[in-house]
Amino acid sequence: MTTLTDRYVWAAARSVPEAQRTELERELRERIGDETDALVESGLSPIDAERAALIELGDPVALAAGYVDRPLQLIGPRYYLAWWRLLKLLLIVVLPFAALGVAITQAVNGTPPGGIVGATIATTLSVAVHIGFWTTLVFAVLERTPAPAGRRGIDAPWTLDMLPALPEPAKASRLGELIASVVMLVVFAGVIVLQQFGVPWVDDLQSVPLLNPELWSFWLPYFLGLIALEILFAFALYAWGWNWWLAGANLLLNVAFAVPALWLFLSGQLLNPAALDAMDWPWGESGPIIVAIIVVVVVAAAAWDVVDGGIKAWRATSGRRAGVDSQPVAS
Repeated sequence: MTTLTDRYVWAAARSVPEAQRTELERELRERIGDETDALVESGLSPIDAERAALIELGDPVALAAGYVDRPLQLIGPRYYLAWWRLLKLLLIVVLPFAALGVAITQAVNGTPPGGIVGATIATTLSVAVHIGFWTTLVFAVLERTPAPAGRRGIDAPWTLDMLPALPEPAKASRLGELIASVVMLVVFAGVIVLQQFGVPWVDDLQSVPLLNPELWSFWLPYFLGLIALEILFAFALYAWGWNWWLAGANLLLNVAFAVPALWLFLSGQLLNPAALDAMDWPWGESGPIIVAIIVVVVVAAAAWDVVDGGIKAWRATSGRRAGVDSQPVAS
């Protein structure tokens, strides 16, 4: 008859590579035998001593995994932090662009607003699942790949230089600006996408696009791409604060938006002719005045944003320079 020891050894040995089974079986039998003999000498019967020794050893599969140094978790401490940081970065970067791309594609294809929202949500969730699955799969494989001694895997050994800096008081105040900017830009992008189905709060434009539908061939996707860059700019501003590099980027973004928008508007390509007819444009002698006001407002807003960014960059860099100069010099 097979004994409990035979069954235990077989259960442990079958979960290790065949080349290591013989050695594991021998070591296990010796260990079980020694512990059983010790328990017998303490007064237990052989049967009770064998059972107590096996219970003390625990699950044979877990014992075998420790013998061959095989992890029993999907991602262990060696790679968990690297996996978590990469997963968060991919989700933050990829999902907004995936959602925006799907929304633009659906809008260009003439999908109704409900269909755009549904397709965007479904695709975004699908992309999130794929990112989570494939990132986890890669790290699960790495977890089962031997790493050099003294290293955490793909990360360099931990040093004091990896300690994060204390949060700046100014950065906390920039969080509100980041939220406001992102919300405004997302709403602006949504208006560009949804206006092609009409403007429901204007009776004459309930089923007429406000912007020229022909612009979907290039210019409207171009403006939506600029909005995406503006969102990235807002995150960069939150992370680093104003500096001359970001002030230059702010200038380029304003020029890239204002110049094409004004050119399209003044050349009559921006607005849908059907929408202008529905609004009875031009409105008599006031038409040129309204056009001039719109141009002045757009130019003034872009110019003020550039000047304001330059002023904030100058103040930020001057403050940091003054802080450095005020530090005592070691003798």
